Amino acid sequence: MKRTHALLACLCLMAFALAAQAQNKENLKPRIVVLTDIAPNNIEPDDMESTIRLLSHADLFEIEALIATTGWSNTGGQERIDLIHAALNAYEKDLPNLQKRSNQKAFHQNESVQKIGYWPGVEYLRSVTMLGSTKMGMKFIGENNDSEGSRKIIQLADENDNRPIWITVWGGGNTFAQAVWRVQHDRTPEQFRAFLHKFRVYTITDQDRPWSQGDTIAYSRSAHQWLRKFEDLKFFWDECAWKHQNDTGVRNWEQYATHIQNHGNLGALYPKYKWGVEGDTPSYLHVMPVGLSDPDVPNQGGWSGYFEWGTGRDGVTKSFSNYTGKAYDIGTKYFAYFYPAIFNNFAARMDWAKDGKGNRNPIVVVNKDKSLSAIYIRSQAGKKITLDASKTTDPDKDQLSYKWWILPEAGNYTGEVKVENNNSAVANVYLPDDFTGKTLHIICEVTDNGTPRLTGYRRIIISAE
Repeated sequence: MKRTHALLACLCLMAFALAAQAQNKENLKPRIVVLTDIAPNNIEPDDMESTIRLLSHADLFEIEALIATTGWSNTGGQERIDLIHAALNAYEKDLPNLQKRSNQKAFHQNESVQKIGYWPGVEYLRSVTMLGSTKMGMKFIGENNDSEGSRKIIQLADENDNRPIWITVWGGGNTFAQAVWRVQHDRTPEQFRAFLHKFRVYTITDQDRPWSQGDTIAYSRSAHQWLRKFEDLKFFWDECAWKHQNDTGVRNWEQYATHIQNHGNLGALYPKYKWGVEGDTPSYLHVMPVGLSDPDVPNQGGWSGYFEWGTGRDGVTKSFSNYTGKAYDIGTKYFAYFYPAIFNNFAARMDWAKDGKGNRNPIVVVNKDKSLSAIYIRSQAGKKITLDASKTTDPDKDQLSYKWWILPEAGNYTGEVKVENNNSAVANVYLPDDFTGKTLHIICEVTDNGTPRLTGYRRIIISAE
């Protein structure tokens, strides 16, 4: 009997520990590395724009490195790390106001592991700002091409941290390619595969080759094509969201001039576009923890659009991409749908940077689940499922409106599904009789009536046995 009680106690402790670990992991930020060809405003200001938006959301990302490297705005030898530091100087001035958004009073002595809602200190961000590879193209990957940036990437992979590291590539990915080359040559095949499994790569087109009108410069010159050949590396090649972000931003520039520019010190640094607005921003919108999607699942649909596995624009390598066909059309559809909410999110945060006050997003709670993760429900065909978001709260006590809708492309059921009370806090979903073996993705979207109106999300994934 004593042994039975001891065993039960041990099992309870293990369950509690696992639950605590899961909750702790849930609260941790996604890890990102930025590779940027940031350039002066007279050359191409969009990387500075994306940097400012990133810093206004720095409480949502564990920014592991800000690396100045090559790309279409800099084909080598003109890396402007000073421009990153200029943005960090503005962030430092606005930080006391930004901290008020989450009532943060101080900074952790050790900022190596950060929870969602924590604003990192500027000295930490300065310490992870560095140069990467300064020579463009695959021909330079190899000996004598290591950089502070490529060594930092290897160091990050060696840390005792199970979270994936997202390499967000705003310019060329040669710094990451050099890190891959180094580990491939210095470690065993097993160690190399484990290294690759640590990373997710999201590239804004393929900028490890000079800019060209069309595809007149061979993709084989790019280290990106070499990277895409590694089966153990998860590679997202965006040819959809970045174009729409550029063009939509230009068409709506007056919104940026009114609500972003001159809002705080960050806003004072936000430049007017030359060609497009914030073309690199989708690389981290994809990872942003807003409760809408799992960035590791390419076809869920979210703030950066939609991806499917297939041959990319080079016609040779496979990756998760969206440059044409169905994936491009679906990505276009959801980028247009989410763009107003994405912009309002940015505008509200710039209000905080300027005034130390502003609107905050609703905290969406579905069926008493307060996390940001998708909620999985297993049921049977023909059954009714009740989804309850009545415990949702708003930090500013704003009035809330609800919308429950099906994202059909993420599931595999093609028939009609009835969602009853889809504009109420509590909705009912009626699974059809032929739903056996199928899945359905439902989005709970809650918007407040603040200024600007802000939205929170939760995804519910229903499957039937």
